[in-house]
Amino acid sequence: MTAQNPPKRVQLPTDEELVLKVIPMPADCNANGDIFGGWVMAQVDLAGSVIPARYAKGRMATVAVNEFIFKQPVRVGDILSFFSKLTRIGRTSITVKVEVYAERYSDQGKYMKVTEASVTYVAIDENGHPREVPKH
Repeated sequence: MTAQNPPKRVQLPTDEELVLKVIPMPADCNANGDIFGGWVMAQVDLAGSVIPARYAKGRMATVAVNEFIFKQPVRVGDILSFFSKLTRIGRTSITVKVEVYAERYSDQGKYMKVTEASVTYVAIDENGHPREVPKH
């Protein structure tokens, strides 16, 4: 983003659940000084698993990353808020949407969306095979 086109400030979602907050540290940086995309992906995977765990009632595994969009770089010291919402429950799988918002350390109280993703988890048995998601 250039100075003429700054990132859009947004309101936090009200129809999604806050499932994780984390602050990236210098050890999480790439050579350019931004946070590694893989580090962000790992946090999204953790955040995305919170809601499916309520339905799976046991072991589950990430089976697909259906979409992953990096909208803005994440910087050291950003306060990241991960919001999630259930989008689909299948016979053995659960899909969630995860949105990540950053508060810059020097500009707290103002948020920008930095990442969004769709992740699917599958309920698995003790042998790692898919099992049905219990009915609610």
